[in-house]
Amino acid sequence: MLFQIKSYLKFLWNSKNEHGVHSPFVFNLLTKCFYDKKQKPEYSILKNYRKSLLENKKFIEVTDFGAGSKVFKSNRRQISKIAKTAGISPKRAELLFRVTNYFQPKNILEIGTSLGLATSALALGNTSAKVITLEGCPQTADVAKNQLNKFDCNNVDPIITEFESYLKDLQLGLKTETENFDLIYFDGNHSKKATLAYFDLLLTTITNDSVWIFDDIHWSPEMEEAWEIIKNHPKVTVTIDTFQWGFVFFRYEQEKEHFVIRA
Repeated sequence: MLFQIKSYLKFLWNSKNEHGVHSPFVFNLLTKCFYDKKQKPEYSILKNYRKSLLENKKFIEVTDFGAGSKVFKSNRRQISKIAKTAGISPKRAELLFRVTNYFQPKNILEIGTSLGLATSALALGNTSAKVITLEGCPQTADVAKNQLNKFDCNNVDPIITEFESYLKDLQLGLKTETENFDLIYFDGNHSKKATLAYFDLLLTTITNDSVWIFDDIHWSPEMEEAWEIIKNHPKVTVTIDTFQWGFVFFRYEQEKEHFVIRA
């Protein structure tokens, strides 16, 4: 916790808003998407999706393949408590919806479904998109699948799998769901090794318009190290650090530039 407080203070010191941005691409993203204050009808669906989970007092057995939980000590967890502590926040879900709506990606990959709070934002952001979402825990995936069906997120294809093995198969051309992804949301394993492995395995899918979003880039010192390596990768041109998320773009026409933005 002390590490995250120090990281956040450093972030606040270095961050700016749209007035300090000279890149037209990033300026438009900030003003037309990040800072869009208009209410959207989809926000009420996201709110009700969350409310339904917060009211669910059932317990499930969670299989955790990631970096572990800083909140839960046991693998037997109440659905309402998972939704309260482990899912995307309401504000972030709305931003994820806006980002998806802004870029209109046709093929979306989410690494780490959890209860589907972020999945629903991705699905609603572009209802014409195909959303493939990966989850390692069968019981968690089952709850998410039921929720997504309940709220008519019919463009989601939930897959129960160990992430790295799925991505290796994808790289080898053994998966035929899609050849590349326009938007990828990385929220599956907050370890440096896994994050960089996913990054490397998915590089074969990038296009000039790919949008990658990494969750919890300041979660730990090693996640910050992973973020620095990603930022400096030769194929990466523009990155945006919003503290919670790291946005990565591969636009060849852009000069390499890193932004620290309050979002």
